[in-house]
Amino acid sequence: MADRPYNVLFLCTGNSARSILAEALINQWGHGKFKGFSAGSHPKGQVHPIALQLLERMNFPTTGLRSKSWDEFAAPGATPLDFVFTVCDNAAGEVCPYWPGQPMTAHWGVPDPAAVEGTDMEKWAAFRETFNRLENRIKNFASLPIASLDRIKLKEHLDAIGNTPDSRDPG
Repeated sequence: MADRPYNVLFLCTGNSARSILAEALINQWGHGKFKGFSAGSHPKGQVHPIALQLLERMNFPTTGLRSKSWDEFAAPGATPLDFVFTVCDNAAGEVCPYWPGQPMTAHWGVPDPAAVEGTDMEKWAAFRETFNRLENRIKNFASLPIASLDRIKLKEHLDAIGNTPDSRDPG
């Protein structure tokens, strides 16, 4: 596919929590094979403070993480994308812009931790659960032998990763 790192864009509506976490995770676990980005269809303009605090506590770099529009990645001269993953159901249902580079796409929806109401402990638990789910998916993705898979098989793997129930899910 590329002589450079694979460019991976994670999308969510607000680009303040899930997609930000995913961007940090792929940049950590991609070991230079992947370059992560995130964006939103209606960005909030700021990263959720718990998302940043969690990443810092987990010793993940947070420099450069910001809430931004997906329009940045659809503009002429934008970074060519290899993969685009939606991590929220709202973004998955929206009409996406044209992505330069004809990237592979998949939906990896996870619940929005920023929507959790309750105590600080409950909010932190929701962010940690989202982090864990995304981390599992991203580690599975990063371990795929991408160069040896044809597009059909690769798409099957990407969809399967998004449809795999988390081991902590009830039922």
